[in-house]
Amino acid sequence: MTRSFFDDQDPAETREWLDSLNSVIEQESPERAGWLIDRLSDTASELGIYRKHLYTPYLNTISPERQQPLPGDMMMERRIRSLVRWNALAMVMRANMNDDDLGGHIATFASSATLYDIGFNHFFRAATDTFGGDLIYYQGHSAPGIYAQAFLEGRLTEEQLNNYRREVDGAGLSSYPHPWLMPDFWQFPTVSMGLGAIQAIYQAHFMKYMEHQELIPAQQRKVWAFLGDGEMDEPESLGALALAGREKLDNLIFVVNCNLQRLDGPVRGNGKIIQELEGLFRGAGWNVIKVIWGRRWDQLLARDHKGLLRRRMEECVDGEYQAYKKNGGAYTREHFFGKYPELKEMVAHLSDDEITDLNRGGHDPYKVYAAYHEAANSTGRPTVILAKTIKGYATGAGEAVNKAHQMKKLDMESLKDFRDRFNMPFTDEQLEDVPFYRPAQDSPEMRYMRERRAELGGGVLPARRSSSSERLPVPPLSAFKQFIEEGSGEREISTTMAFVRMLSTLIKQPGIGDRVVPIVPDEARTFGMEGMFRQLGIYSSEGQKYQPEDAGQVMYYREDKKGRILEEGINEAGAMSAWIAAGTSYSVHDKPMIPFYIYYSMFGFQRIGDLAWAAGDSQAKGFLLGATAGRTTLNGEGLQHQDGHSHLLASTIPNCIGYDPTYAYELAVILQDGLRRMYGEQEKVFYYLTLMNENYVHGVMPKGAEKGILRGMYPLKKAAAKGKSKLHVQLLGSGTILREVEAAAEILQQDFAVAADIWSVTSFTELRREGMRVDRDNLLHADKPAKTCWVQDCLKDAKGPVITATDHMKLQGDLIRPWIRQRYVVLGTDGFGRSDSRQKLRQFFEVDRYFIALAALKALADEGQMDGKQVVAAMKKFGIDANKPYPPLH
Repeated sequence: MTRSFFDDQDPAETREWLDSLNSVIEQESPERAGWLIDRLSDTASELGIYRKHLYTPYLNTISPERQQPLPGDMMMERRIRSLVRWNALAMVMRANMNDDDLGGHIATFASSATLYDIGFNHFFRAATDTFGGDLIYYQGHSAPGIYAQAFLEGRLTEEQLNNYRREVDGAGLSSYPHPWLMPDFWQFPTVSMGLGAIQAIYQAHFMKYMEHQELIPAQQRKVWAFLGDGEMDEPESLGALALAGREKLDNLIFVVNCNLQRLDGPVRGNGKIIQELEGLFRGAGWNVIKVIWGRRWDQLLARDHKGLLRRRMEECVDGEYQAYKKNGGAYTREHFFGKYPELKEMVAHLSDDEITDLNRGGHDPYKVYAAYHEAANSTGRPTVILAKTIKGYATGAGEAVNKAHQMKKLDMESLKDFRDRFNMPFTDEQLEDVPFYRPAQDSPEMRYMRERRAELGGGVLPARRSSSSERLPVPPLSAFKQFIEEGSGEREISTTMAFVRMLSTLIKQPGIGDRVVPIVPDEARTFGMEGMFRQLGIYSSEGQKYQPEDAGQVMYYREDKKGRILEEGINEAGAMSAWIAAGTSYSVHDKPMIPFYIYYSMFGFQRIGDLAWAAGDSQAKGFLLGATAGRTTLNGEGLQHQDGHSHLLASTIPNCIGYDPTYAYELAVILQDGLRRMYGEQEKVFYYLTLMNENYVHGVMPKGAEKGILRGMYPLKKAAAKGKSKLHVQLLGSGTILREVEAAAEILQQDFAVAADIWSVTSFTELRREGMRVDRDNLLHADKPAKTCWVQDCLKDAKGPVITATDHMKLQGDLIRPWIRQRYVVLGTDGFGRSDSRQKLRQFFEVDRYFIALAALKALADEGQMDGKQVVAAMKKFGIDANKPYPPLH
C-alpha cells in the first residue's frame, strides 16, 4: 500500500509520484530509482529548491521487510544477557558497599548490553593463528559489562570482580579500559571521551595502509568503535569523519549508543541527537543505519496509514522522549499519543504497561542484529549505527533520570525488580550481599557461549598481545658512522636536517627499513623531507589520479597506493592517531612498525596531550620529533609557534623518553639506542626528541661520550688551564642554547679569567627520573651506604657554582636541582614567544651568552669569590640594562 502523509495537501498527486517510484524499483532496479532521485535533487538545486535536511525520517533505516533474520537461540541469548547485566551491576554495587567510595558506572552498560551481546554472539572475531581479529573500541564507561562477560567465560575470577577498582595490590580490575594496567586484556584506552572515535578511524586507515604495503593480508577485518551520543560533542569524535568517508574505510563501524543523556542531563533536550548525527555522518560520506524503534512498534507503524504517528515521532524532542520513558505508560499515553485523538485511539487496546514496553531499537536484538549484519556487509564506505536506548535501562528508579550516570547502586526495591526481570536465582536475603552468579561450565548457557565463539573462529575478546613475536634486527651504531666520526665538516646544518639524513640511512637498512613509517602533518617541506616524496611516495588508497604541477621537478609530490609516508594534512590529532596505530602495530597486527612523526614542536604535546597520554597507556612505540623546538630558535614566527615547554609536557608521561640533543652525533646515539630498546629489547616506551632549524657546524663525538649522552649529560669540554686564576664554574646547556653556553665559556675565560667546564645535558627528564629512583632506594635502604645518581657522579668533583641555560622554561633546568650540591642557577625562556631574530630573542629571554656569563659572575660574587662591582661592570660591558622588563610579564 502506498503511504499517506498527514499534512499532504494533494494526496492523489503524491500517490502518483510514489507509485511511479515503486514501479521503477520493481520494473527496472533500485539503482535506477536512486539515479532518478539524484537527478531530481540536482534539478531542484539548480532551480533554487534545497532539501532542508541531510537526515531521513525519524524511523529505522532498515524496514521490517528488509531485516536479516536473527540466527541462534534468542531465549538463550536473553538469558546470557541477563547474567552479564546482573554481574556487571553486582560488581559496581559491591565496590561501593563500604566507605572507600571507589565509584563505578551502572547506567551506561545497562543501556548498551544488547549492543555488545549481539556483537559477542554474532560478529566480533578474535585473533587466531591464521586470522588477525577484529578490533573493538569499547566505550569506557561500559567496562563493567565487559568484565562481566569475561567472568562468565571463565577468564576473570570472582576475586578479581570483588577487587574492581582495587589495583594497587595487583588482584583487581582497572576502572576503565587501560592496556597499561591490564596489558593482556584491554587493547585500546577509550575512556577519555572522543579519543576512541578518532583512534578507531586512524586504526582502520592504518590497517588499509598495512594491507596495501602487503605487510598483512587483507582478511576483511573490522574495526568496531562503541561510542556515546554525548561523547560525540568532543571535537575528536567528529573531526576525522571526512577522512573515513574520503578513504572509503569499509572496515570501520561506529556504534553510537544514543541513550539521549550525557553526564548531567539530555544530550540534545531541545532537538534530536540521532538526526543531528545522521546529517553529520551522511555529509561525510558514511553509510548511516538508524535503529530507533524496537519491533513492538512495527504493528503501530504498519497501521499508521495517514502518517500521523510518524509526524508525532518527528515533532517530539529528546527531552520529551526522556520524560516518556521516565514517567511510564500512562504519561506516554497522555502526552505522546494524546496530542492527536487518532493516535490515542490507535493505542486504546494497549494497557499502560504495554505502552511502557514499546521498546527502543537499541534494546531489540532483532533490530540490532539486522543493523550489524548490514554494516558488516557494507562495502565502499564506513558505517555508523545510531541506536536509540535508555540510560539506566531496567534499573528501576535509575532509569532515564538525569542523575543516572552517577548511579553506583540500586535501592532494594529496584534491585528486587532487576532480579525478577532477569530471573536471577536469589532470595531477598541473599540480595543484601548482591552476589555474583556464574552457571556451571556444562550448563546450557556456558555451552552456548562457547559455541557462539567457536562459530566466530574461536578465541576470546577483549584480549591483547603484549609483545610481538618478532624482534627487528636493530642496526649497530656504526650504521650512523658519518654522524659519529665525521660530523658535518665545515658545513652548517640543523639537527632537523641531520635527522632526515639518518632516517634515509635507516630506511635502507635490511630487515628493518621497510618497517619505517614517516608521518608528517603537511609540513614535510618545512622539515626538508620533500626528497622522500619521490623516494617513498605518499600513501593514498586511490593512488594518484592527476599529474602534480611539479611533476617535472626531482622532488615532486607523488601519491601512491603503496606510498610509505602518511601525510595527514593540517591535522596534528589525526597524525598522532596514525602514529599510535603504527606504534601499536606490534600488538594489533603482530607486526612491529617504526613510526617517526615529525611536527612543529609547539603543535605537538600542547595540542594533543590527551592523545599522547593515551599513547603511553597503549604502550605505543616509536619516535615523536618536535621540530623547530625552543623558544628562540624559530626566529620570526612568534607567540603561537615558539615552544619552550614541550619537554615538560612530555615528562608527565611515565614511559615517554625525552631528549633535547644539540649535535648530530648525540641524535644518532639516542636514535640507535631507542631502536634497540623498543624493537630489540621490546621495552614499552616511546621517544620524544626535539630538533632545531638553526644551522651550525656539528663536530665528531668526544671519546667515551655515548654513555653520558644516553644517561642525560656528559662533559663536552673541560676548561683549559690558563693563568693562575682559581675561579671556576660549571656551565650546563642543551639544544641550541648549548652553543651559547660554549660562547659564554670563552667570554668568561678571556675577559674574566674564569675557567668553565661545559656539560651537554641531553635529557633533564631522564636525569630527574634516575635521581628520584636513587632517592627512593636510599629511603627504603637506610641501613646501607647511600647510592648516588648520574648528576651527582658527574658533578661530585666539579669546582664552583653550576649554571644551566636552555631554550625551555626554567622548570626544565630545575628538574635536577635536588641532586646538585653546589650553588645552582637556572636560566630559561619563561613567558610568551615573540617574533624577532635569534640574537634579539635570546637577549630578551636572558639566555644568550652574555646573560649566561653574567649569571656565572653573579654566582661567584654570591660565594664571595668576586666583588659585586665587577659584576656591575660586566653588565655595562655586555650592554645589559638593570631596568630591563621581566620577560614573562613583558
